[in-house]
Amino acid sequence: MLTSYGGFFNNFKGDLFGGLTAAIVALPLALAFGVASGAGPVAGMYGAIFVGLFASLFGGTPSQVSGPTGPMTVVMAGIFTHFVALDPVSGPAMAFTVVMLGGAFQVLFGVFRLGQFITLMPFPVISGFMTGIGTIIILLQLAPLLGAASVANVLEVLQQLPTIVQSVNVNALLLGVVTLVIVFFCPKALAKFTPPPLLAMVIGTLLSLAFSGVDVIGEIPTGLPSLHWPEFSLGLAKEMVISALMLATLGSIDSLLTSLVADNMTRTQHKSERELIGQGIGNMLAGLFGGLPGAGATMRTVVNIRAGGRTPLSGIFHAVILLAIVLGAGSFAAHIPLAVLAGILIKVGIDIIDWRFLKRVHNAPLFVMFLMVAVWGLTVFVDLITAVAVGVFLANIYTVKRLTETQLDSVRIIQDDKKDHQLLNKHESDMLTAAAGKILLYQLNGPLSYAAAKGISNKLIACTRHEILLLDFSNVPHIDVSTVMALEEVVLDSHLAAQRVMIVGAQRAVELMLNRMKVARLIPNEYHFTERQAALEAAYSLMSPDSEF
Repeated sequence: MLTSYGGFFNNFKGDLFGGLTAAIVALPLALAFGVASGAGPVAGMYGAIFVGLFASLFGGTPSQVSGPTGPMTVVMAGIFTHFVALDPVSGPAMAFTVVMLGGAFQVLFGVFRLGQFITLMPFPVISGFMTGIGTIIILLQLAPLLGAASVANVLEVLQQLPTIVQSVNVNALLLGVVTLVIVFFCPKALAKFTPPPLLAMVIGTLLSLAFSGVDVIGEIPTGLPSLHWPEFSLGLAKEMVISALMLATLGSIDSLLTSLVADNMTRTQHKSERELIGQGIGNMLAGLFGGLPGAGATMRTVVNIRAGGRTPLSGIFHAVILLAIVLGAGSFAAHIPLAVLAGILIKVGIDIIDWRFLKRVHNAPLFVMFLMVAVWGLTVFVDLITAVAVGVFLANIYTVKRLTETQLDSVRIIQDDKKDHQLLNKHESDMLTAAAGKILLYQLNGPLSYAAAKGISNKLIACTRHEILLLDFSNVPHIDVSTVMALEEVVLDSHLAAQRVMIVGAQRAVELMLNRMKVARLIPNEYHFTERQAALEAAYSLMSPDSEF
């Protein structure tokens, strides 16, 4: 189903200028990402065209512009290099098949409404892998910046760096430095009319005509792309699926985070599930036509909005303009120096690094600092999927530990000591005091999860002098199965010790869970109470029938 927004053509002029500006920004980046991926510059252009067009047509963020991004390119470079190394003949086709599979997974994410969960990743993990991706881009571009051949991975760069530095190509380095100066220090007044990356690419290319011995992109195909039919290998099926899931997850996170940026700028609300479906369709078609995978691109989206783009028409214009460039600008692009593209990408890598968090990470708790650094290191030296998996696992373990402590701190054991009676009324307090420890009120508070289950039973181990145990659920909205099973142990242990057990104030969700797990039937119906005072009166009457308050 095509994206449907009211007034699709009501902002035609703004969308035209927005799409044109986004295309100008996207051109040098698409070429650079294509070269960095190993698939070639035209693959970057096709990725920008197909993902940009179909994510706009089918997506859920009106002003978002999509295409190859730094994080997606880093992952795609690893995928492309890996499969080509395994099979030089079929490897490229399998790599683009992975892109199609990744797009299909994104469509499924959207269909099953997983968008609301994908961005629920701990901030230190996001910061760590984004900083890691930025680091990878910078390190991988050092070789072409210095005039050497591109290196496949970070470890090889670090191993070969002394040799690369010793044999530096001065002309290439000069072009790279000029590029870096332009993209970093371009005057704002000039940047309003010409994006710094495009200006750097044009000036760098013109300067290179006066130099010799500088590597350039070389001849690139022009015209309409050819189909790359899916190609599978049963022996590599597992690797292909894992790689596709990595692309899909990263692309989804990248896109939805950019959607949030667009929402803040336009005061609109994107549709997460539709956005994932649109991105998935775009990536499936990008892979089919030999293009890089893409996602919502923050820089292109921001410049589109600032130039007036507000509807999907701006993203469509952006893609159509890039297609026109591909059809007619191949001869110019062939002369672009690789050192210039390296300079542009180094700026991209520096921008991806989470400087905002790095500046204050030393003020964060020690675990947060460790988590961020660990994810960064795993991203740079292992791979992204391992980094994210380990980061999310560690973050969840830490969160569960803190949640357990909080939940157990809220659990209160109340007997005859009046200093614990703050939340009781006078009648309840007097009854507990008179019971002289024979009644134990076990007050549970807040939602209870599996994290606190064992601690709930452990808290009662030292409590032995009571004859009647009141489990007070008045402040518990829901419990999980682990907690119910832990409470079953408490009830059974109490029965073995000849202690009566009563249930107080179980809300509907709690009562349903206790009944479903057949724990409620361990306690006679006459010991189920809705009010704490009534339960205490019943408990006291079992001990001292003649006493009155």
